[in-house]
Amino acid sequence: MQDQSAAPVAVMALVKLLPNAKLGGIVKLMFGRYMVGRVSGLQFIKHLGAGVNGGFSVKPSTMHQGLFALFSEQGKAEQFLRSSPLLQWYREHAEEFFSVQLQTYSCKGTWAGRSLPIYDIAIPTGPIASLTRASIRPWHAREFWLKAPPAETELKQSPGCILAAGVGEAPLLRQATFTIWQSEIAMNNYARSGSHLKAIQAAYSQHYFSESMFARFKPMNLQGTWAGHCFE
Repeated sequence: MQDQSAAPVAVMALVKLLPNAKLGGIVKLMFGRYMVGRVSGLQFIKHLGAGVNGGFSVKPSTMHQGLFALFSEQGKAEQFLRSSPLLQWYREHAEEFFSVQLQTYSCKGTWAGRSLPIYDIAIPTGPIASLTRASIRPWHAREFWLKAPPAETELKQSPGCILAAGVGEAPLLRQATFTIWQSEIAMNNYARSGSHLKAIQAAYSQHYFSESMFARFKPMNLQGTWAGHCFE
């Protein structure tokens, strides 16, 4: 039996800031990657903004942010969640703060030239998490964003969707969707139908993306609140 504690583990953190922390949040978003410092076991990190209301709008939110980080093992990820000064600042200035540990079981494509290490290809029998991110070619941005609102509406109404957040490294052109589902079946029912399927088919047939990555995870240790839902 494989030792799960020794496997690479990622962390996704989402924050909705209090109104009086707006300016500090902007500073963190701009320079947060430089504030992390040397972190034991850290292999990859992305500081993320979000659309209005933590969604997929072309209008950036000044109150919603995210952070994705990959660690060499679960213990390092947990240490970061406990002791990171950046995450502590977010918790102290948050209206909502959510974190989850993620173990990859499927990854296609790359993010900044990097693929996520797969520990176990077995599909979890319970909840799963999904991260879909892409670098959009500038001349296809308008076509992409015209297709986003219907897909987002269907996502929010999709049975089995536990959590959904739109995040990104840069407005309009470097975007990601993070979701947690009750099961892979629930996720596939959304991904392979309706507006989302049409958007993905158009993206690939017309080469919207210069880089993309589609990763699936086993979610562990969900904590905090997001969109009014408590995970503790």
